[in-house]
Amino acid sequence: MSGLKAALAGASSPSWKQRVRAGLELAPFADAHEVAEVLVGLLLDVENTAVTRQTAEALARMGSVAAVRLIALAVAEADGNQADWLQTGVHDALVGPDGVPDLAAACGKLAGDQEEAVRRGAAEILAWTDDTTR
Repeated sequence: MSGLKAALAGASSPSWKQRVRAGLELAPFADAHEVAEVLVGLLLDVENTAVTRQTAEALARMGSVAAVRLIALAVAEADGNQADWLQTGVHDALVGPDGVPDLAAACGKLAGDQEEAVRRGAAEILAWTDDTTR
């Protein structure tokens, strides 16, 4: 658990490299409430687009409904620049050499989420997956 605590601490580091590392290390814990809030903060990092991009890619590679839900929440809150980097991170996961779980299926499950922002963000991510598969 000390690794998780270190990653949580790294998420608030002034170093963008440490924040990127934190996003990568925290992605597998997307379903934990305290981690989820931190990950959304990393997805919406205002200081460095690498943090946004690489955290989005890590969560997209996880492919779980919980991970994609966090990306969807961030998409709903993102400004235009952040949204572009979120999309780039998702795209990087989709076209990467290791493949990625079916994001479209996760987005489909989120279409019925009780939060409107999640439904809206999931629809946007689904459009990105359609663009990548063409």
